[in-house]
Amino acid sequence: MENLVHTLMEKLGAFGIGLSMFLENIFPPIPSELIMPLAGYLATRGDMNIFVVIAAGSIGSMLGILPWYYLGRRLGHDGVRRFASRHGRWLTMTASDVDAAAERFKRRGAVSVLVGRLIPTVRTLISVPAGVANMPIGKFLALSFVGTLIWTSALAVAGYLLGQAYSVVADYVDPVSTGVLILLVLIYVYRVISYKPEGG
Repeated sequence: MENLVHTLMEKLGAFGIGLSMFLENIFPPIPSELIMPLAGYLATRGDMNIFVVIAAGSIGSMLGILPWYYLGRRLGHDGVRRFASRHGRWLTMTASDVDAAAERFKRRGAVSVLVGRLIPTVRTLISVPAGVANMPIGKFLALSFVGTLIWTSALAVAGYLLGQAYSVVADYVDPVSTGVLILLVLIYVYRVISYKPEGG
């Protein structure tokens, strides 16, 4: 995975960073924890300015969250609830889980969007309840931008400060990200197997 991201950045420059972060939001198992530090490291070689790296990563990430937001907005609470009723086993959630999530979001919606951008996987999925709750797009984008900018900046600067040492760290990043992905898959399989439908 690390090699793929590296190739994208070297061939496409800032666009490659933005594209990688866009895909990370569409397909969460591609980790931003790999993308942005690597991009920051490339900035130490003079390939790109660190501010360009942060801007490209932030823009790509912001574009990637919009489809999830509009999906939630289009389906609405009842639509997501029906979808959970039909496909709950594969989503590993029930209609009641959807209701509970909606209630939590009503109480702490703004904080959820802002802080959620700093939490892996949640960073992407928090866009759905924001859409379901019809959070105004301006507010959603503003909160998301602040959280996204903090996240991408921290990761990029970490890679930048590591400098040449990143080449050593990178040897461990790919196996770790692969291990995390395998663990997430195993957790998902367990939840599918142990899922109990409501009334069952």
